[in-house]
Amino acid sequence: MPSSVPSWDDLLGSARTSAVHLEMRDSYAVDYEEGPFADWRAGLRLNPVDRASWWRPWHTLIADTVARGVNVRRARIVSEPVSEYIRYEHAGTFRNIEAGEQVRWLARRKAVDIALPGTDFWLIDDQLIRWNHFTGEGSSAGGEVSQDPDALKLCAEAFEAVWSRAIAHDNYEIS
Repeated sequence: MPSSVPSWDDLLGSARTSAVHLEMRDSYAVDYEEGPFADWRAGLRLNPVDRASWWRPWHTLIADTVARGVNVRRARIVSEPVSEYIRYEHAGTFRNIEAGEQVRWLARRKAVDIALPGTDFWLIDDQLIRWNHFTGEGSSAGGEVSQDPDALKLCAEAFEAVWSRAIAHDNYEIS
């Protein structure tokens, strides 16, 4: 197992064929008073045509990863009706898609019989897991990497089960 958590550039830069991300929280720590979430709550909506206003280094990293032939997929398990944060996330997902990610959504009630790990993760080439740990309030509690064969199998199977049931972003209607 690697001794430290690689940077996102190194993690995605190491991907040869696939990078999958499973998100399972209904909210992540955000500033309700200022910043992108607060702006969205106040009615600001990003204009997909004005790419310069919303494109960030993360999107470049994803675009570069996809350009190398890596299949980047993100699946989100969400409670319905969705939280305000998920509405915000859904509204901004066009950015992920523009960068080259494939994104799907799955209602939590449709995932009840899927064995899931205890936290969000990235799985790179079915060989390396980057666990994303969170506090109860949704703040990052740091990452951790693993190459444990049982955990790799759990994550790969969980992601594929979610992906097969999930709805493509363009067809997922917020409830």
